[in-house]
Amino acid sequence: MEKVDAVVVGAGVVGLAIAARLSCKLSNVLIIDKHQGFGEETSSRNSEVIHAGIYYPEQSLKANLCFEGKLALYEFCQKRTIPFKPLGKLIVAQNADQQAYLADLQLRARNNGVGDLMWQSHRDLHRFSSELKASAGLLSPSTGIIDSHSYMQSLLAEAESNGASFAANTQFRWAEPTDKGFNLSLDIDGDVMSLQSRYLINSAGLYSTDVAQNIDGVGNGCIPELHWCKGHYFSYSGKSPFSRLVYPVPETNITGLGIHATVDMGGQLKFGPDTQYISRSTIPDYSIDSNLKPKFLEAIRRYFPGIDANKLQPSYSGIRPKLQGPKDSFEDFRIDGSKVHGIEGLINLFGIESPGLTASLAIAKHVEALLAEEK
Repeated sequence: MEKVDAVVVGAGVVGLAIAARLSCKLSNVLIIDKHQGFGEETSSRNSEVIHAGIYYPEQSLKANLCFEGKLALYEFCQKRTIPFKPLGKLIVAQNADQQAYLADLQLRARNNGVGDLMWQSHRDLHRFSSELKASAGLLSPSTGIIDSHSYMQSLLAEAESNGASFAANTQFRWAEPTDKGFNLSLDIDGDVMSLQSRYLINSAGLYSTDVAQNIDGVGNGCIPELHWCKGHYFSYSGKSPFSRLVYPVPETNITGLGIHATVDMGGQLKFGPDTQYISRSTIPDYSIDSNLKPKFLEAIRRYFPGIDANKLQPSYSGIRPKLQGPKDSFEDFRIDGSKVHGIEGLINLFGIESPGLTASLAIAKHVEALLAEEK
């Protein structure tokens, strides 16, 4: 039976970051993914935004790892010439109640270590763009965008340069703990393979709870309910009227940050995502219903009233693995080590949605620390 030091299930951005980190100290790390390549689910279907860490409750994993991860990610990109742009973000209010929300948000951000938010008056915003409608706003200068594919390529290249291997088209079947780690069964293009691993990292994103259910000894009480939340994006043809990202104040009846305006590294303006909880499936549905366009236009016109409806077209969609249900309050990342499930060498990651991309390097460091605590 082949032996490896660690198996990372899931080659999304977080799994790749973990593999790159662990491969610095472990000589034989195996990354597996059931798809033909890396990052084919949530990691390649998002806004590609580097978040500042503004919205999350103080001392939550999302707050701490986003702030730490943002700093590490900018440094990583600079050292490895990964395309990124620290464009900055405007969070805009339309009335006095929303301005009060911004004041509270600025205080929350400061408590999270984000002390660079700057208040923007109506006049400031008008100077930024005559197309933007808002009574006031907050400018987050440390928010940016990144070429997520190039970032994932760099993570994989770093892991492989350290001796790690990537096995595509490889399905996790089951694992059982042993006194030396884990015995695993994998399905590689229909062929069953058995191997031993000292460590097992479950970073399977949308299927993280399914993987956990197939690890002997992980009780149902240690496996949370996972919700799939679909988000759609519409692209806008022509020159963007905004040089920064524009986020409306989040509405109280939605679970995301609202339909915001972002651009990609090529300068393409896009709007999204919305939030649509869907049933879990073995084959995710990434189609976009054109009937969503009126809903998008209504939301966008609140801060961009001059939008040309003819220039707004369906673009792509993504699915987020949320621990927070449609009517639930905030749910944090779950990064469970042996103190939670009682199995040494196993780390289960659940609900790694936004700001997972931003936090990926900090999440990897956190996983390494959890494993080190067990020695």
